[in-house]
Amino acid sequence: MSQISVDSVIPQSGTTITVGASGDTVNLGSGASTNGFLPSAIAVSGTDFQFDSGYGSTATAYGCRAWVNFNGTGTVAIRDSANISSLVDNGVGKYAVNFTTAMPDANYAVGASANETSDFGDRQLSATPTSSSLCDLYSGRTATTTTYDAAYVLAAFFR
Repeated sequence: MSQISVDSVIPQSGTTITVGASGDTVNLGSGASTNGFLPSAIAVSGTDFQFDSGYGSTATAYGCRAWVNFNGTGTVAIRDSANISSLVDNGVGKYAVNFTTAMPDANYAVGASANETSDFGDRQLSATPTSSSLCDLYSGRTATTTTYDAAYVLAAFFR
């Protein structure tokens, strides 16, 4: 294997330096850091992405693995999403959200809300991480404990 040892690399023209070809992998050694396109970010052990958010400590970043914005009334319809393959309408206020790429396990967290287009009071949304490949969502009214079809269902899934 060949090595190049330099203190600095300066582009001949412009502001871009290309290392490798499209699809190649560039590895940084243990303890290496980078400035520029990832100002304070480092990869640890090749599995965890960590960053220093400016508060003096580096912590693992847990990204949103999937999210969805859908209409839960009538024929349920996804407005927009990431890593969501489909929705299933399981009855009034009951939805199954299927992931395109499964979670590592069913121990993920869900941040979600549901609402109608005009009457905004007395609403809740609960989530049950049923398996690594789907999550059940339930929209309901807190005062009457009845479910309802929500016009806006928004959910983000973290692991």
